[in-house]
Amino acid sequence: MTDREPEDHEFSEGQGFDDPYEGFDLEPPEFEVDPDKVDPVDSRVVTDLLDRRNVSNDAVDPEQLLDVGLEYMHINRHEQAAETFERVAQYTEDDRLEQEAWTNKGAAHAELEEWDAAIGAYKEALNVEEDSEHAATAETNLAYALWESGRSEQALEHAERAVEIDPRFAEAWYNRGFFLLERGLAEDAVEAFDNAIRLGFRNADVLEEKARGLEELGEYEEAEELADEVKEMRENAEEQLLE
Repeated sequence: MTDREPEDHEFSEGQGFDDPYEGFDLEPPEFEVDPDKVDPVDSRVVTDLLDRRNVSNDAVDPEQLLDVGLEYMHINRHEQAAETFERVAQYTEDDRLEQEAWTNKGAAHAELEEWDAAIGAYKEALNVEEDSEHAATAETNLAYALWESGRSEQALEHAERAVEIDPRFAEAWYNRGFFLLERGLAEDAVEAFDNAIRLGFRNADVLEEKARGLEELGEYEEAEELADEVKEMRENAEEQLLE
């Protein structure tokens, strides 16, 4: 798991944009920017304006603000994304949206490798509701952050909780398998990896970890076949990048 690319942190897709898409605007139409007070190209304008002391609740559209945060994520402005998601959580009265915002805030901190802040955000998400649409994502992301911060035993607990909430969440099964394998429970780990693969999460990382589990179980021939497949997948990916 420690080799996974940063983009594997799960965050939501938001509400989307109208078709045709007219491009991303850092200054949503609800806000009037006074150039005498702020530099309109300052990356902090959005979050500075969205201060409870300056803006009333009915002047903010939390769903549109969530999309602003997601656009920050897509252009790798993770610090600004985290601040924007926190504003969404502060302003919305919708529990579902609040939980989504806290989960995304955690993902933004994880991209920055700010693990304590990520853990705090995921816990805030779970405080909103423990069994909802975004709870499984919060649990599996929390497990990853705990692992990165050296709390592997707690990581497995939250990975287990993620698959309990949503048995069809493929990445949660992958995380569970990884943590089980780290605990030496290879048979259970391979079963978890198989569940992830059956649910469509078939990539080089999953197959590599499954191969490692099979080796520990003495299934060397199957492990070697998977290792060859992983090598081929990564070579193909490199070729595509070069093209």
